[in-house]
Amino acid sequence: MQDVVIAGAGPVGLWLAAELRLYGVGVTVVETRPEPDPYSRALTVHPRSLELLACRGVEGPFLAEGLRVPSGHFAALTSRMDFSGLDSPFPFTLVLPQARTEALLAEHARSVGVRLLREHRVVGLAQDDDGVTVDVEAPNGPRTLRAAYLVGCDGTRSTVRTAAGIDFPGTDATVWAWMADVVLDEPPRSHTTTNRHGAVMVFPLPGGGHRVVGNDADSVRTTPTRPTFEELRARVLRITGTDFGMREASWISVFGNATRQAEQYRQGRVLLAGNAAHMHFPSGGPGLNVGLHDASNLGWKLAQTLAGTAPAGLLDSYHTERHPVGVELLRSTRAQAGLMTTYTPEALALRDLLGELITEVGEFSTALAVRAAGLATAYPPADPAAAHPLTVSRAPDLVVNGPGTLFPLLRRGRYVLLELAPGSGSPSLAPLAHDVRPGLDVHGAPPVEDRPHWSGVTAALVRPDGHLAWLGTGTDRTALLATAREAVAATIATAPAAA
Repeated sequence: MQDVVIAGAGPVGLWLAAELRLYGVGVTVVETRPEPDPYSRALTVHPRSLELLACRGVEGPFLAEGLRVPSGHFAALTSRMDFSGLDSPFPFTLVLPQARTEALLAEHARSVGVRLLREHRVVGLAQDDDGVTVDVEAPNGPRTLRAAYLVGCDGTRSTVRTAAGIDFPGTDATVWAWMADVVLDEPPRSHTTTNRHGAVMVFPLPGGGHRVVGNDADSVRTTPTRPTFEELRARVLRITGTDFGMREASWISVFGNATRQAEQYRQGRVLLAGNAAHMHFPSGGPGLNVGLHDASNLGWKLAQTLAGTAPAGLLDSYHTERHPVGVELLRSTRAQAGLMTTYTPEALALRDLLGELITEVGEFSTALAVRAAGLATAYPPADPAAAHPLTVSRAPDLVVNGPGTLFPLLRRGRYVLLELAPGSGSPSLAPLAHDVRPGLDVHGAPPVEDRPHWSGVTAALVRPDGHLAWLGTGTDRTALLATAREAVAATIATAPAAA
């Protein structure tokens, strides 16, 4: 019996599989497609996603291939959010077609021993107290796979979600837009136009070519049909006044604003991640990124559950933490869809006003940028009254003694306990490293002086997914050691826990 079967070899399924293998979990990924999809709906990798890749030491190939754009858009407004001042080692959006993101993640998954079965389609499942039996259609006929857990990363039409009986409430599409990868003889560096005729965005792709995204005011609310190349060129010309020398399209597609979310991310031994859990308008390209964040949240929790080292309720916390993130994702993309597909004078005036606020009010632009970059996610602490305000927020790439910064310390997927104290001696919290299973690394770091919210923090426990499990204050090292020991004991089980 496998530990985990994952349905879907897209970016989310591949990243989750690699995360599980970091802990020695046996993983089989089943994928319907005989070959990877050569076309790319998603194009952007956000700063937080790059941070998660860096926390495993695999960000290099992505940075080498992608185009770095130090800004992002909200609802295709002409005024863009400035990412250059973000508190991240990656203050930019990385433009990288999904096909390449998927290929790089597949290479990483293979390198850590993930088993991938193509032309295998999940058609049913049955749960019991000991595991999940997965019914699969394979090239040589029906077969079954047995696993302790099954994770559906199989998209918005998820067979796993349906077979598990998990509801997917929401709304059907009411507006539609189109996208295309084209060759332009007179390309702009980047271009955004919105007026009473519709909207068009044009931006370059790595390796040449351009992506064109837009919708036409006359057809935005009609039943979608994929435009021909000539129709696409005519629409771009009508909206922008030029076709930018468009002479070839390698791919044209349509998409809508259907918005849905799974009521449960966990149903017994079945879990959902990525588009199997949430469906939305793709403004700003958040879907792939939020899916990767789902996988990063789930991977270590599922691995510790399988190992019997998870504290009570850890696997349930996947839904508790990630479902509200999905709610916020849907709220944001709904708002942007409304702005991007309405062309009344009032809607255009609202767009102008928001654009002015982004340009003129730095706090407003920064707040939008932090959210769009994926850096604002914070989960509810177990005891809000007792917790430090930063508890379960994302840990920045703090300066640490030795390796330089925090993220390299997370590459083993272990908890990291930082003692923030002057000097470079052995941390007084070091004895805790020997008390904990499945693993805790204790490391010294200088006090944090460039972030006001960290004032007075003298210790921080960082989870394997880079979120802060606990923060301690006070300079009495004996008292701090006692408090840290209590925090670690409450966070990391040291005895086998029930699955």
